[in-house]
Amino acid sequence: MKLGVHIADFTYPSGPAGLADDLTRIAVAAEEEGFARVSVMDHVFQIGPVGPIENDMLEAYTALGYLAARTERVQLLAWVTAVTYRDPGLLAKIVTTLDVLSKGRAMLGIGAAWNEEESTGLGLFFPPTKERFERLEETLQICLQMWGEDEGPYRGTHYSLDRTMNSPQALSRPHPPILIGGGGEQKTLRLVAQYAQACNLFAGPELSHKLDVLKQRCDEVGRDYAEIEKTVMYRFDATNPSGIVEDLKGLAKLGVQHVHGMIANVHEIEPLRVLGREVVPAAAEL
Repeated sequence: MKLGVHIADFTYPSGPAGLADDLTRIAVAAEEEGFARVSVMDHVFQIGPVGPIENDMLEAYTALGYLAARTERVQLLAWVTAVTYRDPGLLAKIVTTLDVLSKGRAMLGIGAAWNEEESTGLGLFFPPTKERFERLEETLQICLQMWGEDEGPYRGTHYSLDRTMNSPQALSRPHPPILIGGGGEQKTLRLVAQYAQACNLFAGPELSHKLDVLKQRCDEVGRDYAEIEKTVMYRFDATNPSGIVEDLKGLAKLGVQHVHGMIANVHEIEPLRVLGREVVPAAAEL
């Protein structure tokens, strides 16, 4: 099992003036301690479960580009990209750029978007749920076409591209891995089965059921369930490393391969060091 660090809180004691240095220290320490991935949220306002909406929030792909220059091994992604915030041709280009400049370490984490408050706040496009899912599927199709050999047009219900050229092409082969966030049984997990290399669910009592549904969706579309990396979002409490290890053992029994999440007071770095000493090696044995 591999672990990842999700950076969702950008409000640190040093303030905005020290934010670049704080992010560097966090990402470098995560890499040094054996974490496999570093992600940021794709939000423009802070979200309620993390802090007041007025707290600091960085634009995801600008932050990831910065982190690409500060790290060497960790995979980098937005956990997860809001599909309506960027048109798909541009999104494929953005992720390709991240992949090339990180030397093949980008992933596309993506979902149907949910935060209407920030969308209306900044005037971002936010259609109804049904349309967002339709746009999500078309976006996945466009990204895969742009990462393939077909430079021809794409005609969908919501998007029309005359030429899906992508130069330079991504370094990751066959393309940057796609992670689709969410556990919706009728729509999201079907999209995972059809298009993704990884799912993302929550570590909770419904996890086993959600994985069973994903397997069913894979059977329906003729996809090998084993091809999909099972990931979960989790909150790491560095004051209780033994408790984390026990939780990871339970997740491993369900087939979870990657556990990703926030670390309280991560800017202090010592919580990362504790997890690197006491949890990362134990997870690698699961």
